[in-house]
Amino acid sequence: MSRRTPFYERHIENNGQIVEFAGHLLPMYFKGIVHEHRTVRTQVGVFDVSHMGRIEIYGSDRILFVDRLTTNDVTKLKEFQVQYSTMCLPNGGIIDDLLVYNLPTHILLVVNGARCNRDLQWITENKKGDVEIIDRTSEIAQLAIQGPKAEQVMQKLCSINLGAIDYYRSAFVTIDNIKVLISRTGYTGEDGFEIYVDNDFALRIWDMIFDAGREFGIEPIGLGARDTLRLEMKYCLYGSDITEDTTPLEAGLNFIVKLDKANTFIGQEALRKIKLEGPKRKLIGFEMIDSMIPRSQYYILVNGIEAGKVTSGNWGPSVQKGIGMGYVPTEFSVIGTELEIVCRGKLAKAKIVSTPFYKSGSRK
Repeated sequence: MSRRTPFYERHIENNGQIVEFAGHLLPMYFKGIVHEHRTVRTQVGVFDVSHMGRIEIYGSDRILFVDRLTTNDVTKLKEFQVQYSTMCLPNGGIIDDLLVYNLPTHILLVVNGARCNRDLQWITENKKGDVEIIDRTSEIAQLAIQGPKAEQVMQKLCSINLGAIDYYRSAFVTIDNIKVLISRTGYTGEDGFEIYVDNDFALRIWDMIFDAGREFGIEPIGLGARDTLRLEMKYCLYGSDITEDTTPLEAGLNFIVKLDKANTFIGQEALRKIKLEGPKRKLIGFEMIDSMIPRSQYYILVNGIEAGKVTSGNWGPSVQKGIGMGYVPTEFSVIGTELEIVCRGKLAKAKIVSTPFYKSGSRK
């Protein structure tokens, strides 16, 4: 049965078009996907991302434990720093991509909602040392406030100087006597914050954010714009662009794979071998030359021969063209390579381009 997030009644009040996503009832859009996309690019929008999983790790061995589970180097994190990473199978396949928060008393793992149970099982199966694993997903609400005016909105509510919170840093703040965790993170390419708050105070925080943002044109944003915004940045979506059958090296996530870190992580040996031999395929970004919109699972042809499938594709409202991602053999992954996408039975011309597709975001 699909769950309602703590913000469900606000979505209904704002005429949100509700769909089931990752086991939750969430808005696909309110006023329209393109309108909401542009609101985030130019002003500020609020996403309900409470469907994400939130897992806390306590204990004296928590740093080493999470470092062994993830491909990035957790031991390098300063207090309140946040890190993007992946958890992998022994063969290098991606179990999930996630955020790792190094907080004073514990580590917070923020994982994809559809993968929360799988992640929790994997983390528990690999438990080692003095650690305690607590799933807080159902107790904590999460909002993403994104856009070039996000700091102006949130500064009205926070007593600390938000300008002092650098990208991928976090802090505990008090908003109207409510303690929240705030981080300068997001998946849109724009500046912004994510907020974590106990469910009991979620609606109060929502209302205060919208009161503070009224003068800046703040609006609620649905899943549709969330997808087009991340696609324009070539940010991977789990289940589409990355899965247990893809590795972070194939997906171009080399920057979060620390093969030489002090602690051995699960999947390290397999990924070392892949790096040494070179991945046989790569995730590329392409833009349409013909006026067609690519969609997931459309075939990608190179020189008339099937080379792969589209993993994510849509119209990019900020770049004003069809854009997409997909895996092709490494020899066909060079920027400028011409492709054909089979769109509804018709061949449409495209070409591989440098990414992100949208290069003017307030945060990259």
